[in-house]
Amino acid sequence: MSSAEYAIEVENLQKVYDMGAEKVHALKGVTARFRKGEFWAVMGSSGSGKSTMLQILGCLDRPTSGTYRLDGREVSRLGDDDLSDVRLKYIGFVFQSFNLIPQLTVAENIALPLYYQGVDDRESRRRVEKFAQYVGLANRLSHRPNQLSGGQQQRVAIARALATDPVVILADEPTGNLDTAMSIEIMNLFTELNKQGKTIVMVTHEDDIAAYAGHRLVMRDGLIKEMR
Repeated sequence: MSSAEYAIEVENLQKVYDMGAEKVHALKGVTARFRKGEFWAVMGSSGSGKSTMLQILGCLDRPTSGTYRLDGREVSRLGDDDLSDVRLKYIGFVFQSFNLIPQLTVAENIALPLYYQGVDDRESRRRVEKFAQYVGLANRLSHRPNQLSGGQQQRVAIARALATDPVVILADEPTGNLDTAMSIEIMNLFTELNKQGKTIVMVTHEDDIAAYAGHRLVMRDGLIKEMR
């Protein structure tokens, strides 16, 4: 199959951290492909390598060896500026801690990646309103994060991730700071996004959250134990 069918392709990814006298092998040769439009849950205990892999998939870190193609483009050896550009154009991030800027309004938080992309004000406003409406926060655009519930803050983060129309959404424990009811709301939103064709890769340690994904990848000791 051609690379055009895949959002993410990694081959023999290895990551070694030099801890002085000791070397930590976080990834020991990971090979995986995620087709466009798929929803993957990445699972594994602490130290399994799942967080390291997400860092590399998000172009926040580079592998020690191996290759990573994002939407058919080899990105594992790009320089810092090019990696930053890839993150901005191709990847939408949703974090456990929301990572909203407290001094900015909901509208300004959603618009932030568009500002860095150089999107003009009119188009930026259009996208902000569109995605705020999509996540059910059209009436909260002037609010600041501390005026919102945890679930609402995560919805802002999702709207921000969607604003740039990324190739893939990477979610790191997106329900980790939410209660059960809010977690269900957020996962229903991810499910709807996936039905609309968005590729999602989500790290979680919770089986009930992973059940929302159509596919599951389980890691152990820096290797893939299961992929289905």
